[in-house]
Amino acid sequence: MSAVVEIRGLRKTFRSVRRGTRLALDGFDMTVHAGQVHGFLGPNGSGKSTTLRVLLGLTRAGAGEVRVLGEPVPQASPRLARHIGALVESPRFFPHFSAWDTLALLCDAGRVPRSRVDEVLELVGLADRARDRVRTYSLGMRQRLAVAMAVLKHPDLLILDEPANGLDPAGIRQMRDLMRALADSGMTVLLASHILAEVQQLCDSVTIISSGRHVGAGSVADVLSRHASGRWRVRLESADELPTAARALTAVGMRVTVLADQLVVSGITRTGEISRALATHGLYVAELSPEAVGLEDIFLRLTDASTAGRHRLGVMA
Repeated sequence: MSAVVEIRGLRKTFRSVRRGTRLALDGFDMTVHAGQVHGFLGPNGSGKSTTLRVLLGLTRAGAGEVRVLGEPVPQASPRLARHIGALVESPRFFPHFSAWDTLALLCDAGRVPRSRVDEVLELVGLADRARDRVRTYSLGMRQRLAVAMAVLKHPDLLILDEPANGLDPAGIRQMRDLMRALADSGMTVLLASHILAEVQQLCDSVTIISSGRHVGAGSVADVLSRHASGRWRVRLESADELPTAARALTAVGMRVTVLADQLVVSGITRTGEISRALATHGLYVAELSPEAVGLEDIFLRLTDASTAGRHRLGVMA
């Protein structure tokens, strides 16, 4: 797959009289491939927004290389503008304009056919409120209008920062379906979000940033597999057998935690070791399954470790 976004060794330092020097990006790397929904994850203050602003040519980096659609940024930013749609900061609207008027104005300014207005309003679920004034919209509806503005020119790359902000569960699901449909149509979506369960369900790949550094990346399946817990949940035919089973497994070097209705076992290389150790004591497995690790667990583990390491080194992030 070709790379739509390539970032290598990105550094950005902010200086102010009040706060002194702050290193926002510290050699950050990221690659986003064409046709994917790519999740961009990091805690508040990790450097996500700075990275997105550099990608859009709104902030100049101190060092490193940034390429979008094969073109260098910021040198090619004026040429790239028509190929990129973005929702990065809370947009502002003319409160007395309707959604239709707002998008029509942008169409005229960007030489986009006005027929596109009805298409995108239908796409984001605002067709039935198209002629209502924006000041009557809820936060979630304004967020949908912002996404409509970002996709109006049908960009090759769509950058969305927290697009589900203010949406109810039905709206979040609709937004998820929209982003999947856009990617399936050939658009590349770079999604920054704090809703990690949605990212795990929607995204093809992810990059995790902490304290301005790349701490994890890959396809969602690979990231989950790479950071699997290595622990197994074991249920027997009777909960009364759990203490005996725990002693049998511990005796052969396994680490065992006894819960009310199951065992959690680690320290094994093959799952067959569990069955064999129990069978020698006349115990038989009713259920054996890997302990599930979600993207949220991995995110917290990687970002906590990175932050702790930076603090030990005395680096301000």
